[in-house]
Amino acid sequence: MYSATFIFDKKQYDEEFYKLDNAIAEIAKQSVGYLGEEAWENPETGRISNVYYWETMDGLQELIKHPKHLEAKAAQSKWLNGYQVVISQVIRAYGDGAFPHPASSFTNG
Repeated sequence: MYSATFIFDKKQYDEEFYKLDNAIAEIAKQSVGYLGEEAWENPETGRISNVYYWETMDGLQELIKHPKHLEAKAAQSKWLNGYQVVISQVIRAYGDGAFPHPASSFTNG
């Protein structure tokens, strides 16, 4: 399993941002092996973290190379005050099963 964590500080969003963000979210959901996502916001700093999960690297690469993703990446400075992306291979995931999570079905490790 692979995850991509997109961490950013936001500026002002506009209609163009929301349209592009929604398109990319749909593209991610339709990519090969997409498992789900979750988002976090630090209430003190406003920093946001979105984590996306895929069964294999193929789906992640599909999203990274998509024209809408490339368009957003080129225009990010209009909406963001900086970002960091972390691509990870998940070695192990476990929990008590009390709530659904994209990694719940991961059995390697």
